[in-house]
Amino acid sequence: MSETYTLYKLIVLYMLDKVDFPLTTSQISEFILDKGYTSYFRLQETLSELTASKLLKAETTHNRTLYHLTENGAETLHYFSGKISPAIRKDIDDFLKEKQYDLKEEVAVKSDYYLNTNREFEVRCQIVENGFSLIDLKLTVPTEKEAETIANNWSLKNQEIYASLLAQLL
Repeated sequence: MSETYTLYKLIVLYMLDKVDFPLTTSQISEFILDKGYTSYFRLQETLSELTASKLLKAETTHNRTLYHLTENGAETLHYFSGKISPAIRKDIDDFLKEKQYDLKEEVAVKSDYYLNTNREFEVRCQIVENGFSLIDLKLTVPTEKEAETIANNWSLKNQEIYASLLAQLL
């Protein structure tokens, strides 16, 4: 059982090592659960342990968690990568190759909100590419409901809003 549990951890580390951007819980889940490697609850436990042991860094917002491979995680993978079978590596590589554009686009768009010192809600909407912001927009609104609506709509309408801003400003 311990050997199998180690494999789940190595699969997650390998996935993150193969991309140059973070992956969300749902993106990791999509691969691991669709392939039937483990259950949702075991995967959550795996992610939690990898984060607690500082092999992954978690970036949490109101609506999702992004996982980044740490230097310790990359080093651990280097030492134990031989425990991942060629078949599993191929499955991961195929999944990432097939979905790379969608996976990258999904994590490039970020939104979050929080209560500021004026007791208003500040919403931060971003599009990040290769670690650099294409847009980083902050809006202040009076209610949490408005902040949540803006954050959710940013996920749906960011391309349209970005294009409109450029058209107006250029």
